[in-house]
Amino acid sequence: MSLCFLAAAACAGERPEFLASPDPAAAALPFSEAVRSGDLLFLSGQIGTVPGADNALAKGGIGPEAEQTLGNVRAVLERHGASMRDVVKCTVFLADIGDWPAFNAVYRRHFSAPFPARSALAASGLAMGAKVEVECIAQAPRKAGKRR
Repeated sequence: MSLCFLAAAACAGERPEFLASPDPAAAALPFSEAVRSGDLLFLSGQIGTVPGADNALAKGGIGPEAEQTLGNVRAVLERHGASMRDVVKCTVFLADIGDWPAFNAVYRRHFSAPFPARSALAASGLAMGAKVEVECIAQAPRKAGKRR
C-alpha cells in the first residue's frame, strides 16, 4: 500500500475534515468522532455507551457492551456516509483478553466475509471502565457536491 493511498488527501492537496459528534456531551471531548482524509474515514475509538443514557455503558457484560460498541461504530459510519461494508481495518482493545471469544461472536454478527483487517490487544484499562473499545478505518469517498 503506497503512502499516497494512506495520505490521499495530502497527495491531492486536500485538507482533512474533522467531524464532530452531534451529541453535545461527546462534542465537548477533546477529539473528533471521525476524520475524513481523502477517501478514508478514520473513526475514533467507540465504547459501549448507550446514547441518551448519560453515556452509561450497556449493562450485562461483554456481550451487550460489544453489541452497543459495534452499534455505535455503525452509527458514526452512517452519519458520515459509510457502512460496515466500507470498513477496511479495525483495532479492538479488550480490558480482558479472556473476553476474546465472546467479543468475536458479536463481531461476526456485525461484519461478514470478506472481513476487514483486524488487530486486537488487551489493555490495562479503558475509558469509563469499558470492557471493549473499537476503532475503525473505512473507505468512504466524499459524495459529489460535498465540500473538498
